[in-house]
Amino acid sequence: MAKLSIRDLDLKGKRVFMRVDFNVPLAPGGQEITSDKRIKAALPTIKYALEQGAGLVLASHLGRPKGKVNPEMSLKPVAARLSELLGKPVAMAPDCIGAEVEAMLPAPGQVLLLENLRFHSEEEKNVPEFAQQLAKLGEVYVNDAFGTAHRAHASTEGIINFLKPAAAGLLMEKELEYLFKCTQSPEHPCVGILGGAKVSDKIEVIENLLKFVDRLLIGGAMAYTFMKAQGKPTGKSLVEEDKVELAAKLLATAGDKLMLPCDHVVSAEFAENAPNEVVTEIPEGKMGLDIGPATRAAYAEVLKASKTIIWNGPMGVFEKKPFDAGTVAVAQAVADSGALSVVGGGDSEKAVKSAGLSDKISHISTGGGASLEFLSGLTLPGVAALTEK
Repeated sequence: MAKLSIRDLDLKGKRVFMRVDFNVPLAPGGQEITSDKRIKAALPTIKYALEQGAGLVLASHLGRPKGKVNPEMSLKPVAARLSELLGKPVAMAPDCIGAEVEAMLPAPGQVLLLENLRFHSEEEKNVPEFAQQLAKLGEVYVNDAFGTAHRAHASTEGIINFLKPAAAGLLMEKELEYLFKCTQSPEHPCVGILGGAKVSDKIEVIENLLKFVDRLLIGGAMAYTFMKAQGKPTGKSLVEEDKVELAAKLLATAGDKLMLPCDHVVSAEFAENAPNEVVTEIPEGKMGLDIGPATRAAYAEVLKASKTIIWNGPMGVFEKKPFDAGTVAVAQAVADSGALSVVGGGDSEKAVKSAGLSDKISHISTGGGASLEFLSGLTLPGVAALTEK
């Protein structure tokens, strides 16, 4: 990786401003954390900085308070949970900038968590004056929030104009290492798997992946837009009518690289345990809700021979049984392949976890949106701003 890592810095006696991703789900009322996965993901970098003798100022957003203070999106429950996980006190700041916060700055070995950055509208607008006030709180900058790396916000990009060196945390470093490995110099055969509802969400990803993958396996509702472009019947499946022409162009460019489902699990209704059947041609009045068994077998065959796999998006209506079977089968095939496998956040991550296969995947990304933009070949502002090695 061409960017500075926290491992390259001398942190002894330094005050580190660390951007983390503590955007955790909270129960209604905002008092109780329902999953501390993101807090745990940041622990290695936090512990590393403390072991190196740094004082830590941690900054994060939580939810979408739209630039106004909202007690239900306070990071107070996070400070309490982080304190339990670290086995040491974590001070909670009343705000993320200002004299009161500056009076609380941590000594080496201490941790201060700033209040929700997005209580200020200047954070998302990347206002230089706000970024400068944040910069006053640290002597070194570390970004460990890959999930927000695709946003040019004050705490991810603007602050670096006033606070250097700027290095990647251990989680950020790991994310970039895997994403670079599977896109810049993948071992072949390299296979992409794309699912989800809309072609429009993944156009850039499809175009970029086609430059270097050997096969691109398509599932989810986006497959029906491609099928419509081929003139095949789609019944009442979800089709993006305004993207059919584009799908036809992508098919023409891709040649035999792009694989579409050869059979489908269809139903007349979109519901849990709805009566369903397997068909090769989708009849009128029915909608495709998952890839069929022949498609699962064909995709598994391709994955078995692969050396690198990039996966983003489910193969069917994953949240309703039995239409999760295609996604679970693909997860199993990825796990069995022994290939370097990178799974990009969201539903594909849920599929891998529910199938109990997480430990068989090389890397599960913590940032769905950021990994998608990276796979689209776009520059991530939060990464680009980091200091070159």
